[in-house]
Amino acid sequence: MTHSRIPNFYKMNLDERRAKLTEALAPQTPPNFDSWTSGGLSAETAAHMIENVVGLHSLPLGIGLNFQVNGRDVLVPMVIEEPSVVAGASFMAKLVRASGGFVAQASEPLMIGQLQVLGAGDLESAAARVLAHKAELLEYVNAAESSLKSRGGGARDIEARVIADSPIGAFLVVHLVYDVRDAMGANAVNTACEQLAPKVEALTGGRVHLRILSNLSDKRLAKATCAVPVKELAFDNFSGEAVRDGIIAAYAFAAADPYRAATHNKGIMNGVDAVVLATGNDWRAIEAGAHAYAARSGRYTSLTTWGKDAQGNLVGAIEIPLAVGIVGGATKVHAGAQAAIKLMEVKTAAELAEIIACVGLAQNMAALRALATEGIQRGHMSLHARQVALAAGAEGEWVERVASQMVAENVIRTERAEEILRELRR
Repeated sequence: MTHSRIPNFYKMNLDERRAKLTEALAPQTPPNFDSWTSGGLSAETAAHMIENVVGLHSLPLGIGLNFQVNGRDVLVPMVIEEPSVVAGASFMAKLVRASGGFVAQASEPLMIGQLQVLGAGDLESAAARVLAHKAELLEYVNAAESSLKSRGGGARDIEARVIADSPIGAFLVVHLVYDVRDAMGANAVNTACEQLAPKVEALTGGRVHLRILSNLSDKRLAKATCAVPVKELAFDNFSGEAVRDGIIAAYAFAAADPYRAATHNKGIMNGVDAVVLATGNDWRAIEAGAHAYAARSGRYTSLTTWGKDAQGNLVGAIEIPLAVGIVGGATKVHAGAQAAIKLMEVKTAAELAEIIACVGLAQNMAALRALATEGIQRGHMSLHARQVALAAGAEGEWVERVASQMVAENVIRTERAEEILRELRR
């Protein structure tokens, strides 16, 4: 059984951390750690994935600790270059453990394919004809060979709506709702839309122009909730009640103001994207869907909510579209992504989405806690100091020595790091 609680993990060297992960995963065979050393990808493989390849680009991969999701401990791989994200999410997950961890659920893996129909005449009548032949259209799409169909996926519904006002006037949009099982699903949905287009043209008398997946996957949502006992929130000179109320007040700012909500949601996506990247999924699609969903009411707002329960505990929730897969695409050709999936022991795309939602919620709590108490810069800049030390040329144990002195002086600049490094070398 996996144990995600590993004290002093941050103090260990790389070899010690890998040994601890192996121990935490026992009796399961650990993932291929070497794939994370090499980047999990050869230049030759990369050359077949995108165009004009000349090399590889690496980012740090860290492990989110302390996560307990639906009663199961999970070690979470996170790929990100920004300091404090992995540490912040891990610490919040530790606080949430005191009340039993995160509770999460994911809806069915339903994706939407869109067909833009131009020149269809009476659009309301055209939409009605499409809906009247829904069963026939679904049967037609599902008759085609599909690996997803063999796993229980396939076309599930047809929707039609009129766009009354656009730069080119009114037109009809037909939605194909498609169950993509454990895939992200873009290729399957796009193929199905291509197959459906002639049938839609025959029914509407119009011309199908665009046939493409929508990244606003609002039928494929992941939700997570957490509760933190108020006593767990206390630290230094801050009482638990003060921290709780500060987090709620900070959330209220994001709920009411789109300028704040943009930064608030960016913090959520720090956690979400880090896991999406680690597992070889499309972080750009996830970002687009999340921000579009945050504006679904007509006003951009927070993806999370925070409040308190009858016992005074801090309670949080997140609802976010998460079109992620564990089969196909980069997930299957990237050794590092395969190792990430194995580390989390996920068997379905829904499980992966649930974990990602929990990480987003944890990271949001970490940012709000910092903002509402000591300020975002104190913890963030102490970690940022290491990057500045590295940029100044520090190596080995000198990285920590240079970073520590800059933090003590509260002067974290490359020029100062270079001065400290010269003094150490002398």
